[in-house]
Amino acid sequence: MKVRSETLNKSVTRRAFAIGSLGTAAAAALAACSGGTSTASSSSASTSAAASSSSAPTGAAATLTLWTDAERSPALKDIAAKFKADKGIEVKLVVKDFASVRDDFITQAPTGKGPDIIVGPHDWLGKLVQNGVVAPVQLGDKASLFNPVSVKAFTYEGQVYGLPYAVENIGLLRNKKIIPEAATTFEEVVAAGKKAVAAGDAKYPFLVGLDPKQADPYHLYPLQTSLGSVVFETGADGGYDATKLGLDTEGGAAFAKKLAEWGDKGTKVFNSNITANIAKEKFNKGESGYFLSGPWNVPDAVKGGVDLVVDPLPTAGDKPAQPFVGVNGFMISAKSKNALAANEFVVNYLSLAEAQDSLFEQGGRPPALIESFDKAAADPIVKAFGEIGTNGLPMPAIPQMDAVWADWGATELKLIKGGVADPAAEWKKMAANIAAKIKS
Repeated sequence: MKVRSETLNKSVTRRAFAIGSLGTAAAAALAACSGGTSTASSSSASTSAAASSSSAPTGAAATLTLWTDAERSPALKDIAAKFKADKGIEVKLVVKDFASVRDDFITQAPTGKGPDIIVGPHDWLGKLVQNGVVAPVQLGDKASLFNPVSVKAFTYEGQVYGLPYAVENIGLLRNKKIIPEAATTFEEVVAAGKKAVAAGDAKYPFLVGLDPKQADPYHLYPLQTSLGSVVFETGADGGYDATKLGLDTEGGAAFAKKLAEWGDKGTKVFNSNITANIAKEKFNKGESGYFLSGPWNVPDAVKGGVDLVVDPLPTAGDKPAQPFVGVNGFMISAKSKNALAANEFVVNYLSLAEAQDSLFEQGGRPPALIESFDKAAADPIVKAFGEIGTNGLPMPAIPQMDAVWADWGATELKLIKGGVADPAAEWKKMAANIAAKIKS
């Protein structure tokens, strides 16, 4: 299985981490695969809707620009060629440094020098919408063809802003040579890991990489959610509500106590001295039967000879263990002069199985398109990650999420290192600090 990571930061947190809109007339023209300019009247749109679906959008420029990175560019060449053959419009693939795409797009789009389309993770949306540089995408009936969590991830303030193509989340990597059977609860996982250590088959009962300053809220989130604590509650529209911080709860207090219990001065299930790279190295050497990680670490584990399976995430409480889900997709510039052509390419071409299959073959992440995922799921590891992600929670894309990470991670690390007299009180203090930053 070929799997690589590509979200903005490859660190332990995996975080990155006036709105343009097509009117009703433009949407009708898009649905007909043709149409007038982006300022077309209702009458001109009606005329365009009767046009042949093989024609190019009237008045559209001969070129669309799509910012991508070196990894995805090869996978997009064939679908771009198909679009040019069908519509007479070239899609110019401009290779950019992935880490600079979001900020460069925010800077250049208002000047008219930016691209028509970008590809990136959904948790960019807060900043992009806030800066007015992305336009809603009219998926229509096509939304039902995708993994629901992928569409939800690209939904911001009730509108869809991207065409998803890949879903990324963590799972529980297990070396079945060391631990033959899957466990359900975290307590059972720890017991199985300790048994392997006692038998001399492993050195560590469990591995997860911890940053020396920020611990790992991203990887530990499924354990937290299973105890009933989320970072933000959702509103009536199903999106995250920045006014409803969900950390200061009984579940959050219970998680804080567990972190101290599992940490350096407790059972030592979590080791503050084991970073992400060290955890990966030790797992690949067969020093533990478990590694809480994502698909980005699968290739090296397989290469290292690990007899690998991916288990569902274990629960620490009586609720589901829900990981953060990152979704990658294509977003359209609100400043594009070729909005109809850009929508046509994104909605009706990048949604095709041949495009999504090609992106999977190149990058190895579970496809967002259900048809493509069903094919990719012939690989049991892809299937496992995909099934875990279906029940996950989209990484919050709201700008307020930026105020959460530092206190959250530092508090987790403090609790894991031990010596905190009252973990629940420390957690409550953290939540209050975060709430104050959000309000400021």
